[in-house]
Amino acid sequence: MRRIAGVLLDRVWLDIEHRGVSLLGVAVSQLVDDHAIQMALPFDATAAPALDAALDAVHDRFGGSSLRRASSVGRAMVSMPMLPD
Repeated sequence: MRRIAGVLLDRVWLDIEHRGVSLLGVAVSQLVDDHAIQMALPFDATAAPALDAALDAVHDRFGGSSLRRASSVGRAMVSMPMLPD
């Protein structure tokens, strides 16, 4: 996998040097048998306030479009109205 990822990176290196890169991802699949399970991330109600505070701090410092879900990369940003505190 590492060798193949290196080959793919070599193929796009000139574009990276010209345009830059902010995110590089490599995905693999079918590494285990059919009996594997997907474990849940440990998100619970007690972590929500700290997560919200961290996200608010990033948005305050770098702007509202500075942090978003990876699934929305390449899509138009939609501005959501904010209610007053």
